[in-house]
Amino acid sequence: MRYLPITGADRGEMLRAIGAPSVESLFSDVPDGALLTEPMDLPLHASEFEVEQRLSRLAAQNRAAGAGPFFCGAGSYRHHVPASVDYLIQRGEFLTSYTPYQPEIAQGTLQYLFEFQTQVCLLTGMEVANASMYDGATAAAEAVTMANRVTRRSKAVVSGNLHPHYRDTAATQARFQGFRLEVGPPAPVGGEDLASRIDSETSCVVVQYPDLFGNIEDVSELAEAAHTKGALLVVVVTEVVALGALKPPGAMGADIVAAEGQSIGNAMNFGGPHLGLFAARTRHMRQMPGRLCGETVDAEGRRGYVLTLATREQHIRRERATSNICTNSGLCALAFTIHLTLLGETGLKRLAALNHAATVRLADRLGARVITTAFFNEFTVRLDGDAAAAVEQLATDGILAGVPVSRLHPGAGLDDLLLVAVTETSANDIDAFSEALS
Repeated sequence: MRYLPITGADRGEMLRAIGAPSVESLFSDVPDGALLTEPMDLPLHASEFEVEQRLSRLAAQNRAAGAGPFFCGAGSYRHHVPASVDYLIQRGEFLTSYTPYQPEIAQGTLQYLFEFQTQVCLLTGMEVANASMYDGATAAAEAVTMANRVTRRSKAVVSGNLHPHYRDTAATQARFQGFRLEVGPPAPVGGEDLASRIDSETSCVVVQYPDLFGNIEDVSELAEAAHTKGALLVVVVTEVVALGALKPPGAMGADIVAAEGQSIGNAMNFGGPHLGLFAARTRHMRQMPGRLCGETVDAEGRRGYVLTLATREQHIRRERATSNICTNSGLCALAFTIHLTLLGETGLKRLAALNHAATVRLADRLGARVITTAFFNEFTVRLDGDAAAAVEQLATDGILAGVPVSRLHPGAGLDDLLLVAVTETSANDIDAFSEALS
């Protein structure tokens, strides 16, 4: 018995209708290494309660971030989310509504998306933002394709300190859209010379801020170098709380900012759903992917909200669309907006200060093991042995100690490096972590 009630005859009829020789041919674009050669080790059929029992047993093998000391980061961060955020987003008018296809009818949805866009602009120091994307990685990939359109060039110079998941997502786009990524090697202590790699074919330079290893570098000179050669600067932010303390990318000359908004209002959720932030300069607005909400007045002069731009393929743009991302992470964007509204500017700055102060305290405890000199709430530690083995050993003591760099850069000779992130939720566990690591 299969879960899908489609017979062999049904499949044959559908294949004939679309002109495909076999089901396998539908997956011809998937690399061989990503395809399974045999069925997964799962039962072929089971009742609903049996499936629930088995999945519950599997879930029980995980150790949740809130179960003890937790210092993992590398693109997904545990912050405190006020109970009021979850309460509000679970109201029926928010939780059950979807992206509006008659948008002006859904004034409430458009209003909070407008407020969300405003907050993203204020955080990033940019002039215009869209109504969100799937996550930071897809936003970064879309930023590169947008830069290609703007400059009419086809090569992106990518920092070796960009998160590998973001790099790989952009590489997937490059494979199917016909542009090139020139990626440098990882540089744990920073100091990459990206400006020297910009040439007349470069559409953009992509940097992370703070980078994968926690380094904070002013990119103003890099922006100037890129602009001199006719290229754009794309700044990627994986820890958006950092923008409560750091100089915003827009103030350093960034042309496009792609960020992960999970840290504000959204739990880690074992990797998703997360929230992609995307902001740019006004002059490039019509090349932005996704949708953009605007404010106007109706015939009687009352304030109202409209879907100003919708360059998606599902709307009138169709094959001329700037992106094939078909939706926005509406509920996650709402959670972001509610949390940031509750914090306010003063609260966000205080939250960022708490994060940085706690991180400095741990760095002082670890001393010379810390190789990152300027950081926000994440830094790199060099251990005497294998970092992955240390993480496994500390996990048996109930401490999730961080992310081994070897997990993100296997085979790069960085096996002794450990990424450690500290937030307001782990500040009280610093002593336990430093003692256990010693």
